[in-house]
Amino acid sequence: MPPSNQSFRLLYEQYSDLVFNLCLNYLQNEADAEEVTQDVFLKVYQNIDHFRDDSSLKTWIYRIGINKCLDFLKAKKRRKRFGILLPLFSGPTSETLKAGSDFRHPGIQLEDQEALQQLFKHINDLPEKQKSALILKAIDGLSQKEIAGILKTTEKAVESLLSRARKNLQKKIDQSEGKN
Repeated sequence: MPPSNQSFRLLYEQYSDLVFNLCLNYLQNEADAEEVTQDVFLKVYQNIDHFRDDSSLKTWIYRIGINKCLDFLKAKKRRKRFGILLPLFSGPTSETLKAGSDFRHPGIQLEDQEALQQLFKHINDLPEKQKSALILKAIDGLSQKEIAGILKTTEKAVESLLSRARKNLQKKIDQSEGKN
């Protein structure tokens, strides 16, 4: 049974900034983050009766947010592939999708955007679980215990994911800067 309008409004007010920031950190595009945030709360509204108290509401909403972001990124990747392949079969078109990253993050000064875009490109290249753990820890500031709950794993596994994520990220940064 969906929640009342009043209780859902309170839920939205409490968690919407958290979800939007999570989506923005994953998608690095304000419009995409707004779209996925709406999708997250639609799913929360439709499935609130399936919420079990085996985790906190915040953890459940975070998990939905991460899954929606990952689904969005996969769909975007498929659209890009299709957009690149379409001209091969139908001739040139002005609708060909861009293959590059569309990086727009509010609050980042123009001169810092290029460096941050490169950093997020490296973060986006990490395996999904490493990327999730790193974003939740370094950007959202969650504890390893909270991250373990969101990713449905142990704190020790989160520690390992974070360690590997940092090593892989440093390796990618060193490679892009010509260091070996």
